[in-house]
Amino acid sequence: MLRKLSLALAVSCATNGLVWAAEAPLSVNTDLVSVYQEAMNNNADLAAARAQYGAQKEVVPQARAGLLPNLSAGADSNNVRTQIDQPAATVNRDAHSWRATLSQPLFRADRWFQLQAAHAVNEQASLQLSATEQNLILQSAESYFAVLRAQDNLASTKAEENAFKRQLDQSNERFDVGLSDKTDVLQSQASYDTARANRILAQRQVDDAFEALITLTNRQYNAIQGIVHSLPVLPPAPNDAKAWVETAGRQNLNLLASNYAVTAAEETLRQRKAGHLPTLDAVAQYEKGDNDALGFSNPNQLPIPYGGDVSQRTVGLRLNIPLYSGGLTSSQVRESYSRLDQSEQQREGLRRQVVENTRNLHRAVNTDVEQVQARRQSIISNQSAVEATEIGYQVGTRNIVDVLDSQRQLYASVRNYNNSRYDYILDNLRLKQAAGTLNPGDLQDLTRYLKADYNPDRDFLPPDLAKAAAEQLKARPGS
Repeated sequence: MLRKLSLALAVSCATNGLVWAAEAPLSVNTDLVSVYQEAMNNNADLAAARAQYGAQKEVVPQARAGLLPNLSAGADSNNVRTQIDQPAATVNRDAHSWRATLSQPLFRADRWFQLQAAHAVNEQASLQLSATEQNLILQSAESYFAVLRAQDNLASTKAEENAFKRQLDQSNERFDVGLSDKTDVLQSQASYDTARANRILAQRQVDDAFEALITLTNRQYNAIQGIVHSLPVLPPAPNDAKAWVETAGRQNLNLLASNYAVTAAEETLRQRKAGHLPTLDAVAQYEKGDNDALGFSNPNQLPIPYGGDVSQRTVGLRLNIPLYSGGLTSSQVRESYSRLDQSEQQREGLRRQVVENTRNLHRAVNTDVEQVQARRQSIISNQSAVEATEIGYQVGTRNIVDVLDSQRQLYASVRNYNNSRYDYILDNLRLKQAAGTLNPGDLQDLTRYLKADYNPDRDFLPPDLAKAAAEQLKARPGS
Protein backbone atom coordinates (compact mmCIF):
# COMPACT_ATOMS: atom_id res chain seq x y z
CA MET A 1 0.00 0.00 0.00
CA LEU A 2 2.86 2.37 0.87
CA ARG A 3 4.58 1.70 -2.43
CA LYS A 4 1.36 2.36 -4.35
CA LEU A 5 0.89 5.70 -2.62
CA SER A 6 4.51 6.73 -3.15
CA LEU A 7 4.72 5.88 -6.85
CA ALA A 8 5.93 9.06 -8.60
CA LEU A 9 3.26 10.56 -10.79
CA ALA A 10 5.70 11.37 -13.58
CA VAL A 11 6.24 7.68 -14.35
CA SER A 12 2.73 6.42 -13.71
CA CYS A 13 1.30 8.95 -16.14
CA ALA A 14 3.26 7.34 -18.96
CA THR A 15 1.04 4.24 -18.78
CA ASN A 16 -2.19 5.36 -17.15
CA GLY A 17 -2.49 9.04 -18.13
CA LEU A 18 -2.83 12.03 -15.81
CA VAL A 19 -6.17 12.00 -14.01
CA TRP A 20 -5.68 15.56 -12.81
CA ALA A 21 -4.95 17.18 -16.17
CA ALA A 22 -7.58 19.78 -17.01
CA GLU A 23 -6.59 20.14 -20.67
CA ALA A 24 -8.49 18.21 -23.30
CA PRO A 25 -6.44 16.07 -25.71
CA LEU A 26 -4.85 18.20 -28.41
CA SER A 27 -6.30 17.89 -31.89
CA VAL A 28 -5.50 19.07 -35.40
CA ASN A 29 -1.79 19.04 -34.62
CA THR A 30 0.51 20.61 -37.21
CA ASP A 31 3.58 18.65 -38.29
CA LEU A 32 7.16 19.82 -38.82
CA VAL A 33 7.11 19.85 -42.63
CA SER A 34 3.94 21.97 -42.66
CA VAL A 35 5.58 24.50 -40.39
CA TYR A 36 8.60 24.63 -42.70
CA GLN A 37 6.42 25.10 -45.77
CA GLU A 38 4.56 27.96 -44.11
CA ALA A 39 7.91 29.52 -43.22
CA MET A 40 9.07 29.23 -46.84
CA ASN A 41 5.91 30.98 -48.02
CA ASN A 42 5.58 33.64 -45.34
CA ASN A 43 8.89 34.27 -43.60
CA ALA A 44 9.77 37.96 -43.85
CA ASP A 45 13.54 37.45 -43.57
CA LEU A 46 13.52 34.98 -46.46
CA ALA A 47 11.39 37.33 -48.56
CA ALA A 48 13.88 40.12 -47.87
CA ALA A 49 16.78 37.84 -48.85
CA ARG A 50 15.05 36.95 -52.12
CA ALA A 51 14.49 40.63 -52.87
CA GLN A 52 18.12 41.35 -52.08
CA TYR A 53 19.22 38.63 -54.48
CA GLY A 54 16.89 40.03 -57.13
CA ALA A 55 18.68 43.36 -56.79
CA GLN A 56 22.20 41.92 -56.65
CA LYS A 57 21.87 39.78 -59.76
CA GLU A 58 21.23 42.91 -61.82
CA VAL A 59 24.93 43.74 -61.59
CA VAL A 60 25.56 41.31 -64.46
CA PRO A 61 23.37 42.99 -67.13
CA GLN A 62 24.56 46.37 -65.88
CA ALA A 63 28.21 45.38 -66.33
CA ARG A 64 27.52 43.69 -69.67
CA ALA A 65 25.91 46.88 -70.94
CA GLY A 66 29.32 48.54 -70.87
CA LEU A 67 30.52 46.17 -73.62
CA LEU A 68 27.45 46.46 -75.86
CA PRO A 69 26.63 49.10 -78.48
CA ASN A 70 25.29 52.40 -77.23
CA LEU A 71 22.82 54.32 -79.39
CA SER A 72 21.71 57.83 -78.54
CA ALA A 73 19.79 60.62 -80.23
CA GLY A 74 19.67 64.34 -79.60
CA ALA A 75 18.41 67.63 -81.01
CA ASP A 76 19.29 71.32 -80.75
CA SER A 77 17.09 74.36 -81.18
CA ASN A 78 18.82 77.75 -81.13
CA ASN A 79 18.11 81.38 -81.97
CA VAL A 80 20.92 82.51 -84.29
CA ARG A 81 21.88 86.19 -84.70
CA THR A 82 24.19 86.68 -87.68
CA GLN A 83 26.09 89.98 -88.22
CA ILE A 84 27.27 90.60 -91.82
CA ASP A 85 29.88 93.30 -92.39
CA GLN A 86 29.71 93.67 -96.20
CA PRO A 87 27.12 94.68 -96.92
CA ALA A 88 26.21 95.60 -93.35
CA ALA A 89 23.26 93.57 -92.22
CA THR A 90 21.94 91.60 -89.26
CA VAL A 91 19.96 88.38 -89.65
CA ASN A 92 17.94 86.76 -86.80
CA ARG A 93 16.53 83.29 -87.27
CA ASP A 94 15.93 79.96 -85.52
CA ALA A 95 18.37 77.09 -86.18
CA HIS A 96 17.43 73.47 -85.65
CA SER A 97 19.43 70.22 -85.87
CA TRP A 98 19.26 66.61 -84.69
CA ARG A 99 21.75 63.76 -84.46
CA ALA A 100 21.99 60.01 -83.89
CA THR A 101 25.21 58.48 -82.48
CA LEU A 102 26.19 54.80 -82.32
CA SER A 103 29.20 53.78 -80.24
CA GLN A 104 30.63 50.26 -79.96
CA PRO A 105 33.44 49.58 -77.46
CA LEU A 106 36.29 47.69 -79.13
CA PHE A 107 38.87 47.60 -76.35
CA ARG A 108 37.64 48.24 -72.82
CA ALA A 109 39.65 46.02 -70.49
CA ASP A 110 38.24 47.67 -67.39
CA ARG A 111 34.68 46.90 -68.44
CA TRP A 112 35.56 43.29 -69.28
CA PHE A 113 36.99 42.72 -65.80
CA GLN A 114 33.98 44.51 -64.33
CA LEU A 115 31.74 41.95 -66.05
CA GLN A 116 33.80 39.07 -64.62
CA ALA A 117 33.51 40.60 -61.16
CA ALA A 118 29.76 40.96 -61.65
CA HIS A 119 29.44 37.25 -62.51
CA ALA A 120 31.30 36.40 -59.29
CA VAL A 121 29.07 38.73 -57.26
CA ASN A 122 26.01 37.11 -58.80
CA GLU A 123 27.22 33.62 -57.85
CA GLN A 124 28.02 34.83 -54.35
CA ALA A 125 24.53 36.31 -53.99
CA SER A 126 22.94 33.09 -55.24
CA LEU A 127 24.84 31.02 -52.68
CA GLN A 128 23.99 33.46 -49.90
CA LEU A 129 20.31 33.12 -50.77
CA SER A 130 20.67 29.33 -50.72
CA ALA A 131 22.36 29.60 -47.32
CA THR A 132 19.44 31.69 -46.05
CA GLU A 133 16.97 29.11 -47.36
CA GLN A 134 18.99 26.33 -45.76
CA ASN A 135 19.13 28.23 -42.49
CA LEU A 136 15.33 28.50 -42.57
CA ILE A 137 15.21 24.69 -42.42
CA LEU A 138 17.15 24.84 -39.16
CA GLN A 139 15.14 27.80 -37.87
CA SER A 140 11.90 25.92 -38.50
CA ALA A 141 13.18 22.90 -36.60
CA GLU A 142 14.54 25.03 -33.75
CA SER A 143 11.26 26.91 -33.34
CA TYR A 144 9.23 23.71 -33.66
CA PHE A 145 11.21 21.74 -31.09
CA ALA A 146 11.42 24.77 -28.81
CA VAL A 147 7.64 24.46 -28.49
CA LEU A 148 7.87 20.74 -27.79
CA ARG A 149 10.67 21.31 -25.27
CA ALA A 150 8.59 23.94 -23.48
CA GLN A 151 5.49 21.72 -23.52
CA ASP A 152 7.37 18.74 -22.09
CA ASN A 153 8.93 20.98 -19.48
CA LEU A 154 5.46 22.24 -18.55
CA ALA A 155 4.12 18.68 -18.35
CA SER A 156 6.93 17.57 -16.04
CA THR A 157 6.50 20.72 -13.95
CA LYS A 158 2.78 19.98 -13.60
CA ALA A 159 3.59 16.44 -12.52
CA GLU A 160 6.12 17.80 -10.03
CA GLU A 161 3.56 20.23 -8.65
CA ASN A 162 1.04 17.43 -8.30
CA ALA A 163 3.58 15.19 -6.54
CA PHE A 164 4.41 17.90 -4.02
CA LYS A 165 0.70 18.53 -3.51
CA ARG A 166 0.25 14.85 -2.68
CA GLN A 167 3.20 15.07 -0.32
CA LEU A 168 1.69 18.16 1.33
CA ASP A 169 -1.64 16.39 1.78
CA GLN A 170 0.13 13.38 3.26
CA SER A 171 2.12 15.58 5.66
CA ASN A 172 -1.06 17.26 6.83
CA GLU A 173 -2.68 13.89 7.41
CA ARG A 174 0.34 12.62 9.39
CA PHE A 175 0.41 15.85 11.39
CA ASP A 176 -3.29 15.54 12.21
CA VAL A 177 -2.79 12.04 13.65
CA GLY A 178 0.44 12.98 15.47
CA LEU A 179 2.87 11.03 13.26
CA SER A 180 4.89 14.11 12.25
CA ASP A 181 5.52 17.65 13.43
CA LYS A 182 4.69 21.02 11.90
CA THR A 183 8.13 21.22 10.26
CA ASP A 184 7.19 18.47 7.80
CA VAL A 185 4.07 20.39 6.81
CA LEU A 186 6.01 23.63 6.32
CA GLN A 187 8.72 21.92 4.26
CA SER A 188 6.09 20.28 2.06
CA GLN A 189 4.23 23.57 1.67
CA ALA A 190 7.41 25.38 0.61
CA SER A 191 8.20 22.74 -2.00
CA TYR A 192 4.66 22.83 -3.34
CA ASP A 193 4.67 26.65 -3.57
CA THR A 194 7.97 26.58 -5.47
CA ALA A 195 6.67 23.94 -7.87
CA ARG A 196 3.53 25.99 -8.47
CA ALA A 197 5.61 29.07 -9.27
CA ASN A 198 7.74 26.99 -11.66
CA ARG A 199 4.62 25.71 -13.38
CA ILE A 200 3.37 29.27 -13.97
CA LEU A 201 6.74 30.19 -15.50
CA ALA A 202 6.74 27.06 -17.65
CA GLN A 203 3.32 27.95 -19.01
CA ARG A 204 4.59 31.36 -20.07
CA GLN A 205 7.55 29.71 -21.79
CA VAL A 206 5.15 27.57 -23.83
CA ASP A 207 3.25 30.68 -24.90
CA ASP A 208 6.52 32.41 -25.79
CA ALA A 209 7.62 29.43 -27.89
CA PHE A 210 4.35 29.47 -29.83
CA GLU A 211 4.78 33.21 -30.42
CA ALA A 212 8.22 32.59 -31.92
CA LEU A 213 6.68 29.99 -34.23
CA ILE A 214 4.00 32.48 -35.28
CA THR A 215 6.67 35.11 -35.99
CA LEU A 216 8.58 32.65 -38.16
CA THR A 217 5.59 31.55 -40.26
CA ASN A 218 2.96 34.30 -39.83
CA ARG A 219 0.48 31.54 -38.97
CA GLN A 220 -1.42 30.76 -35.78
CA TYR A 221 -0.93 27.33 -34.18
CA ASN A 222 -2.95 25.71 -31.43
CA ALA A 223 -0.96 22.48 -31.23
CA ILE A 224 1.85 20.66 -32.99
CA GLN A 225 2.78 17.01 -33.31
CA GLY A 226 5.28 15.66 -30.80
CA ILE A 227 8.26 13.38 -31.25
CA VAL A 228 7.90 9.80 -30.09
CA HIS A 229 10.36 8.28 -27.66
CA SER A 230 11.21 5.51 -30.11
CA LEU A 231 13.19 7.95 -32.27
CA PRO A 232 16.52 6.22 -33.04
CA VAL A 233 19.37 7.92 -31.19
CA LEU A 234 22.44 7.01 -33.21
CA PRO A 235 25.94 8.45 -33.76
CA PRO A 236 26.46 10.54 -36.90
CA ALA A 237 27.19 8.63 -40.09
CA PRO A 238 30.01 8.52 -40.87
CA ASN A 239 31.21 8.82 -37.30
CA ASP A 240 34.43 10.50 -38.43
CA ALA A 241 35.00 14.18 -37.70
CA LYS A 242 37.60 14.47 -40.48
CA ALA A 243 35.12 13.26 -43.09
CA TRP A 244 32.55 15.81 -41.93
CA VAL A 245 35.15 18.61 -42.04
CA GLU A 246 36.15 17.64 -45.59
CA THR A 247 32.51 17.66 -46.66
CA ALA A 248 32.04 21.08 -45.07
CA GLY A 249 35.07 22.38 -46.96
CA ARG A 250 33.48 21.32 -50.24
CA GLN A 251 29.79 22.06 -49.60
CA ASN A 252 29.32 24.65 -46.85
CA LEU A 253 27.27 27.32 -48.60
CA ASN A 254 28.69 30.31 -46.75
CA LEU A 255 32.22 29.09 -47.41
CA LEU A 256 31.48 28.65 -51.11
CA ALA A 257 30.01 32.17 -51.20
CA SER A 258 33.22 33.52 -49.65
CA ASN A 259 35.21 31.93 -52.49
CA TYR A 260 33.21 33.97 -54.99
CA ALA A 261 33.71 37.08 -52.85
CA VAL A 262 37.47 36.62 -53.26
CA THR A 263 37.05 36.08 -57.02
CA ALA A 264 35.00 39.26 -57.28
CA ALA A 265 37.69 41.19 -55.40
CA GLU A 266 40.38 39.81 -57.73
CA GLU A 267 38.43 40.85 -60.83
CA THR A 268 37.75 44.28 -59.34
CA LEU A 269 41.50 44.71 -58.79
CA ARG A 270 42.11 43.88 -62.46
CA GLN A 271 39.41 46.36 -63.41
CA ARG A 272 41.09 49.14 -61.42
CA LYS A 273 44.49 48.34 -62.91
CA ALA A 274 42.96 48.50 -66.39
CA GLY A 275 42.18 52.14 -65.70
CA HIS A 276 45.75 52.86 -66.86
CA LEU A 277 45.11 51.26 -70.27
CA PRO A 278 43.91 53.02 -73.42
CA THR A 279 40.36 52.55 -74.67
CA LEU A 280 39.19 52.19 -78.25
CA ASP A 281 35.62 52.69 -79.53
CA ALA A 282 34.04 52.60 -82.98
CA VAL A 283 31.77 55.60 -83.44
CA ALA A 284 29.17 56.33 -86.13
CA GLN A 285 27.15 59.54 -86.18
CA TYR A 286 24.52 61.09 -88.42
CA GLU A 287 23.56 64.77 -88.11
CA LYS A 288 21.07 66.91 -90.00
CA GLY A 289 20.05 70.52 -89.62
CA ASP A 290 20.88 74.12 -90.54
CA ASN A 291 24.35 74.51 -91.95
CA ASP A 292 25.37 77.11 -89.42
CA ALA A 293 23.76 75.20 -86.59
CA LEU A 294 26.01 72.29 -87.47
CA GLY A 295 29.01 74.55 -87.86
CA PHE A 296 29.31 73.70 -91.55
CA SER A 297 32.35 75.59 -92.82
CA ASN A 298 31.51 75.33 -96.57
CA PRO A 299 35.17 75.13 -97.66
CA ASN A 300 34.34 74.77 -101.36
CA GLN A 301 32.06 77.82 -101.37
CA LEU A 302 29.02 75.74 -102.18
CA PRO A 303 25.87 77.74 -102.88
CA ILE A 304 24.25 77.00 -99.55
CA PRO A 305 22.36 79.91 -98.01
CA TYR A 306 22.29 80.65 -94.28
CA GLY A 307 19.70 78.41 -92.74
CA GLY A 308 19.95 75.84 -95.52
CA ASP A 309 19.67 72.21 -94.49
CA VAL A 310 22.76 69.99 -94.54
CA SER A 311 23.48 66.46 -93.28
CA GLN A 312 26.71 64.87 -92.08
CA ARG A 313 27.70 61.22 -91.66
CA THR A 314 30.74 60.32 -89.57
CA VAL A 315 32.30 56.87 -89.06
CA GLY A 316 35.57 56.41 -87.24
CA LEU A 317 37.58 55.17 -84.28
CA ARG A 318 37.99 56.99 -81.00
CA LEU A 319 41.17 56.29 -79.05
CA ASN A 320 41.57 57.56 -75.52
CA ILE A 321 44.88 57.30 -73.66
CA PRO A 322 44.67 58.17 -69.95
CA LEU A 323 47.68 60.22 -68.88
CA TYR A 324 46.85 61.71 -65.51
CA SER A 325 43.67 61.72 -63.45
CA GLY A 326 44.89 63.34 -60.26
CA GLY A 327 46.01 60.00 -58.81
CA LEU A 328 42.48 58.57 -58.84
CA THR A 329 43.31 55.34 -60.68
CA SER A 330 46.37 54.59 -58.52
CA SER A 331 44.33 55.18 -55.37
CA GLN A 332 41.60 52.84 -56.60
CA VAL A 333 44.21 50.15 -57.28
CA ARG A 334 45.56 50.46 -53.74
CA GLU A 335 42.02 50.30 -52.37
CA SER A 336 41.32 47.14 -54.38
CA TYR A 337 44.46 45.47 -53.04
CA SER A 338 43.21 46.11 -49.51
CA ARG A 339 39.70 44.88 -50.39
CA LEU A 340 41.17 41.71 -51.83
CA ASP A 341 43.23 41.12 -48.70
CA GLN A 342 40.12 41.75 -46.58
CA SER A 343 38.03 39.21 -48.51
CA GLU A 344 40.82 36.59 -48.32
CA GLN A 345 41.18 37.05 -44.56
CA GLN A 346 37.41 36.88 -44.09
CA ARG A 347 37.32 33.65 -46.09
CA GLU A 348 40.11 32.18 -43.97
CA GLY A 349 38.35 33.22 -40.78
CA LEU A 350 35.12 31.66 -42.00
CA ARG A 351 36.93 28.47 -43.01
CA ARG A 352 38.41 28.12 -39.53
CA GLN A 353 35.00 28.79 -37.97
CA VAL A 354 33.36 26.17 -40.18
CA VAL A 355 36.01 23.62 -39.23
CA GLU A 356 35.57 24.41 -35.54
CA ASN A 357 31.77 24.28 -35.70
CA THR A 358 31.80 21.01 -37.62
CA ARG A 359 34.14 19.32 -35.17
CA ASN A 360 32.25 20.68 -32.17
CA LEU A 361 28.89 19.58 -33.55
CA HIS A 362 30.24 16.13 -34.38
CA ARG A 363 31.34 15.78 -30.76
CA ALA A 364 28.03 17.24 -29.58
CA VAL A 365 25.98 14.63 -31.45
CA ASN A 366 28.06 11.79 -30.02
CA THR A 367 27.73 13.32 -26.56
CA ASP A 368 23.97 13.70 -27.05
CA VAL A 369 23.68 9.99 -27.88
CA GLU A 370 25.30 9.09 -24.57
CA GLN A 371 23.37 11.80 -22.77
CA VAL A 372 19.98 10.49 -23.91
CA GLN A 373 20.83 7.00 -22.73
CA ALA A 374 22.29 8.23 -19.44
CA ARG A 375 19.39 10.61 -18.76
CA ARG A 376 16.89 7.87 -19.46
CA GLN A 377 18.62 5.60 -16.96
CA SER A 378 18.78 8.52 -14.54
CA ILE A 379 14.98 8.73 -14.49
CA ILE A 380 14.74 5.05 -13.63
CA SER A 381 17.36 5.38 -10.89
CA ASN A 382 15.77 8.50 -9.42
CA GLN A 383 12.34 6.87 -9.49
CA SER A 384 13.71 3.97 -7.47
CA ALA A 385 15.39 6.45 -5.11
CA VAL A 386 12.05 8.21 -4.57
CA GLU A 387 10.39 4.88 -3.79
CA ALA A 388 13.12 3.89 -1.35
CA THR A 389 13.20 7.32 0.32
CA GLU A 390 9.44 7.35 0.83
CA ILE A 391 9.58 3.89 2.39
CA GLY A 392 12.39 5.07 4.65
CA TYR A 393 10.31 8.08 5.63
CA GLN A 394 7.37 5.86 6.51
CA VAL A 395 9.51 3.71 8.79
CA GLY A 396 11.36 6.67 10.32
CA THR A 397 14.84 6.27 8.78
CA ARG A 398 14.44 9.27 6.46
CA ASN A 399 12.95 12.71 7.00
CA ILE A 400 10.68 14.84 4.85
CA VAL A 401 13.61 16.83 3.41
CA ASP A 402 15.06 13.61 1.99
CA VAL A 403 11.73 12.78 0.39
CA LEU A 404 11.30 16.21 -1.15
CA ASP A 405 14.89 16.29 -2.46
CA SER A 406 14.52 12.88 -4.07
CA GLN A 407 11.32 13.95 -5.81
CA ARG A 408 12.96 17.18 -6.95
CA GLN A 409 15.87 15.21 -8.43
CA LEU A 410 13.45 12.89 -10.20
CA TYR A 411 11.72 15.70 -12.06
CA ALA A 412 15.02 17.38 -12.82
CA SER A 413 16.14 14.12 -14.45
CA VAL A 414 12.90 14.06 -16.47
CA ARG A 415 13.57 17.55 -17.83
CA ASN A 416 17.21 16.71 -18.52
CA TYR A 417 16.14 13.64 -20.46
CA ASN A 418 13.76 15.56 -22.69
CA ASN A 419 16.27 18.36 -23.20
CA SER A 420 18.91 15.83 -24.28
CA ARG A 421 16.50 14.35 -26.84
CA TYR A 422 15.83 17.71 -28.45
CA ASP A 423 19.51 18.65 -28.27
CA TYR A 424 20.32 15.45 -30.17
CA ILE A 425 17.81 16.25 -32.93
CA LEU A 426 18.91 19.86 -33.35
CA ASP A 427 22.65 19.14 -33.13
CA ASN A 428 22.21 16.59 -35.92
CA LEU A 429 20.59 19.23 -38.12
CA ARG A 430 23.24 21.82 -37.20
CA LEU A 431 26.00 19.35 -38.12
CA LYS A 432 24.41 18.80 -41.52
CA GLN A 433 24.08 22.55 -42.02
CA ALA A 434 27.76 23.05 -41.19
CA ALA A 435 28.63 20.35 -43.72
CA GLY A 436 26.33 21.94 -46.31
CA THR A 437 24.13 18.85 -46.66
CA LEU A 438 21.03 20.01 -44.76
CA ASN A 439 17.90 19.84 -46.94
CA PRO A 440 14.09 19.63 -46.49
CA GLY A 441 14.33 15.84 -46.71
CA ASP A 442 15.92 15.85 -43.25
CA LEU A 443 12.73 17.34 -41.85
CA GLN A 444 10.66 14.83 -43.81
CA ASP A 445 12.67 12.00 -42.21
CA LEU A 446 11.80 13.34 -38.75
CA THR A 447 8.08 13.39 -39.50
CA ARG A 448 8.10 9.58 -39.44
CA TYR A 449 8.65 9.84 -35.69
CA LEU A 450 5.98 12.45 -35.00
CA LYS A 451 2.83 11.49 -33.12
CA ALA A 452 -0.35 12.98 -34.59
CA ASP A 453 -2.32 12.82 -31.30
CA TYR A 454 0.60 13.94 -29.15
CA ASN A 455 -0.44 15.20 -25.73
CA PRO A 456 2.46 16.54 -23.63
CA ASP A 457 0.72 15.72 -20.34
CA ARG A 458 0.51 12.09 -21.39
CA ASP A 459 3.50 11.59 -23.67
CA PHE A 460 6.37 13.52 -22.13
CA LEU A 461 7.90 10.27 -20.80
CA PRO A 462 8.59 6.87 -22.39
CA PRO A 463 5.74 4.47 -21.53
CA ASP A 464 8.12 1.74 -20.34
CA LEU A 465 9.84 3.74 -17.58
CA ALA A 466 7.33 2.88 -14.86
CA LYS A 467 7.79 -0.81 -15.45
CA ALA A 468 11.59 -0.46 -15.58
CA ALA A 469 11.64 1.49 -12.33
CA ALA A 470 9.52 -1.08 -10.56
CA GLU A 471 11.70 -3.95 -11.77
CA GLN A 472 14.86 -2.16 -10.69
CA LEU A 473 13.45 -1.62 -7.20
CA LYS A 474 12.40 -5.28 -6.87
CA ALA A 475 15.86 -6.43 -7.91
CA ARG A 476 17.50 -4.68 -4.98
CA PRO A 477 18.31 -6.77 -1.87
CA GLY A 478 15.83 -6.22 0.92
CA SER A 479 13.19 -4.67 -1.35
